[in-house]
Amino acid sequence: MFPEVPHCNRPAAASRHLPGRGPAARLLPVAVLLAALGSTSLAPAQSTRPATAVVPPAAMPPATATAPAEVAPLAGKRTYKVTLRELGAVFPLQLRGVQGSSGVQFGIRNDEVVTGARLHLNYAYSPALLPDISHIRVLVNEQVVATIPVPREQGGVNLQRDIDIPTRLITEFNRLNLELIGHYTMECEDPAHSSLWANVGNDSTLELSVNPLTPPNDLAFLPEPFFDRRDARQLVLPIVFARAPDPGQLEAAGTVASWFGGLAGFRGASFPALVGQLPARGNAVVLNLANNADAIAGGGLSAPSGPTLQVATHPGDPTAKLLIVSGRDAAELKRAATALALGGTSLSGATATIGELKEITPRKPYDAPNWLPNDRPVKFGELVDQSQLTVSGYSPDLIRVNFQVPPDLFAWRKQNIPVHLKYRYTARPMADKSTLNVSVNEQFLRALPLRAMDHDKPSRIESWLNKAVPAGDLLPAEDLFEIPLFKLPARSQLQFHYYHDILKEGACKDVLLDNVRGTVEPDSTIDIRGFSHFIAMPDLAAFANTGFPFTRMADLSQTAIVLPARPEAGDYSAYLSLMGLMGMVTGYPAHASTVVLGGDRMEEVADKDLLVIASGNNPPLVAQWAEHLPFSLKEGTKRFRLSDYASHLLNWFDPEQRDRSRPGRSEIVYTSASSDAVYAGFESPLKSGRSVVLLISNQASGLQQGVDALLDPDLLKRIQGSTAVIRGKQVDSLVAEQSYYVGQLGPVARVQWWLSRHPLVMVLLGVLAAAVVGFMLYIALRARARSRLRQQ
Repeated sequence: MFPEVPHCNRPAAASRHLPGRGPAARLLPVAVLLAALGSTSLAPAQSTRPATAVVPPAAMPPATATAPAEVAPLAGKRTYKVTLRELGAVFPLQLRGVQGSSGVQFGIRNDEVVTGARLHLNYAYSPALLPDISHIRVLVNEQVVATIPVPREQGGVNLQRDIDIPTRLITEFNRLNLELIGHYTMECEDPAHSSLWANVGNDSTLELSVNPLTPPNDLAFLPEPFFDRRDARQLVLPIVFARAPDPGQLEAAGTVASWFGGLAGFRGASFPALVGQLPARGNAVVLNLANNADAIAGGGLSAPSGPTLQVATHPGDPTAKLLIVSGRDAAELKRAATALALGGTSLSGATATIGELKEITPRKPYDAPNWLPNDRPVKFGELVDQSQLTVSGYSPDLIRVNFQVPPDLFAWRKQNIPVHLKYRYTARPMADKSTLNVSVNEQFLRALPLRAMDHDKPSRIESWLNKAVPAGDLLPAEDLFEIPLFKLPARSQLQFHYYHDILKEGACKDVLLDNVRGTVEPDSTIDIRGFSHFIAMPDLAAFANTGFPFTRMADLSQTAIVLPARPEAGDYSAYLSLMGLMGMVTGYPAHASTVVLGGDRMEEVADKDLLVIASGNNPPLVAQWAEHLPFSLKEGTKRFRLSDYASHLLNWFDPEQRDRSRPGRSEIVYTSASSDAVYAGFESPLKSGRSVVLLISNQASGLQQGVDALLDPDLLKRIQGSTAVIRGKQVDSLVAEQSYYVGQLGPVARVQWWLSRHPLVMVLLGVLAAAVVGFMLYIALRARARSRLRQQ
């Protein structure tokens, strides 16, 4: 869900896949032949369905064998472009040295075949390069597709070039590399000279033309084609209701949305809601009740005989599929949705009727699969694939380890998180300045020196040990360090960079041998044990980044979602997209949440955290809780309370001001027809200690702005405090007040923390303690004086 900082989504190295290994590659010759035969008679058709996948390296899993898809008649060629930035190049590609290399990865959906590929390259190179012996190579899957000359007269100038890529080289997972072969002199040269450079802009684009394939109607392919791991773009999957859904149907739909949201991960997911009709084109999920089977126009649905899952062809788009979740009532519909979310990858056949679904073990607080466990040290190998923990060469990429911590870790007495780092590297030939640099979220932590090899002759005992246990080719080392908790947002990334010092041996002696390797051991650990869970609320940053407090239970069993009494399509879409974001954060389907329409049954959910989605003018529940809100939206009139930070600073000694729990001191009221979205957090009026997060807009269509802000890293980091107003691409947090606390502290820590917040009480207790000690000393001295007088 809710990535907190852009670096959390930066990719790492991924597995490479040889041409012809995946199902798409096996179908390639046939599909290309069909495309060639049909290209003169088939006009390009537009479609809203996601096209070819583009997979950043961090998202690329190893290839797995799947059954080949059936090749259906082509529905028309589609062409789209993606930039290198969208493919994972956060910064322009920097090519340095005599053989500098950098690149990105991209993927092809399993239900599409590439019929054409072209790279639109924006680049520049050093004017010092010798054109006769220098050039830039473009490689796809380690095969050269083009060689770009570097004439001296164009050196240092921004250039553009179009390069055609043979489709025979493209498989389901691909690596696009650019390599500089650079020389600046015909004599002896420094292989790391500053004049050996070329830059490739990350605004360069990859243009792909694709034709769709039609996979069979088989549940065994799930989650494909509705979600394809090769596709790095945002997942857009419509969810269709036959008629206006009741709370049970909405809970089932939320379970499905959270499952797909968890699969989408860093890509993000959006779930447009439709009532009574299918989308014109593209894949969709359909919720089918027995009494609503004929309510979807053109759907051709049959009445279910029990909780059923089915994959069917879209009646209006033969290349698209429908995932139909059916039941005779809401309970069976929820059972089918839960079976899909928890066991969808084990299903097979075009239709599956769920006969039995055993009771699911209740989740425990903070046990979300995507969060670091707080009961044991966690190994790096559990957080990242082992292949991404090894680098090579003198200019290696970063080793990245992504992890997520609960946002309510309390760092007062215990402020640091211990990391036990184990690593191995090629020993340096002699002592130099080579280091392993450790950073977290691009903030430098420490530099660990890389030792030189031992040239001394081993002793007899060491020789015996080496015979018994032969030494490896990499030098082992380890280090124990701590990360300050304040440096860790909820979604964080550890970064390890091997810097190898280049020794200068003199003219004609500097030769770089590509024989250096570095690795971070997968049994290195990070440990968040010993922290209490305690946080000041409201905190919209915790909600935006991790869905807290709702995701405290991974299945959202302590969460109720409150929708308007008569929701519109925009309300449904906002609810489903938020559920998808919850699934992305936790990595677990939200199958235990409760949905409430209007203000009904509020007493039943009083002991739950409430996610309220409201639209229109002055919704009843919002009007009922008006005194708890720092704003109001009523008939086009908007009212906001504003904080007075100067007053806070002047009255720092006032405990209420120190906690910023007083309401804003000023207020603004204006009239506008805009459809701004507003997030607000406050303590539940139904029960103390419970939280409410409200998403509201005066129009249902405006709610989508609030959802889009959570999917945009640049907007996401601006959502904080207790109120955030989203106006298109602008986010303003107007009030940042803390009025209540959630979580638990130990009795001693609780007293210490309370006293730290009340310095005047500390002074009074100190005076009282001094008076008690003085009184006791007075009694003791008086007794001693009387004893001395008696003796005299």
